Amino acid sequence: MATPSPPYGSTTVPGPGDRESQSAIGLLRRLTDELSTLLRQELALATAEISRSLRLMLGGAASLAVGGVVLYTGLLAMLAAAILGLATVLEPWLAALVIGAAVAIIGAILLAAGIRSLDPSTLKPSRTAESLRRDKDVITRRQS
Repeated sequence: MATPSPPYGSTTVPGPGDRESQSAIGLLRRLTDELSTLLRQELALATAEISRSLRLMLGGAASLAVGGVVLYTGLLAMLAAAILGLATVLEPWLAALVIGAAVAIIGAILLAAGIRSLDPSTLKPSRTAESLRRDKDVITRRQS
């Protein structure tokens, strides 16, 4: 007589007594399945963290580029102010100098923000490292 199979759609989870009765091949198969699932999940987490870090890095690079352009524009305005200062005695160059300095300050602020966002510590996949450390702890705890 054949043993009845479980109804369609139902799954049976081996209990503590069933684990002892499983064959070594079945246990190895289960181990490889669980390890491959774990590796896929870790890879997905690492991919998500790296893509997030790259988005932050691209934003920082864009800020750096915009800051450089604004700073350069400020320098040009300050040069125009120096030229106007030599051309006249007072008022037109003073206005151009104030505007050039304001643009240069804004550019310096944008440049500093871009450099700060490109810090290598922001690119480290910290959640993946923590998850791998926990997985290692679980595996070593089960072996001992």
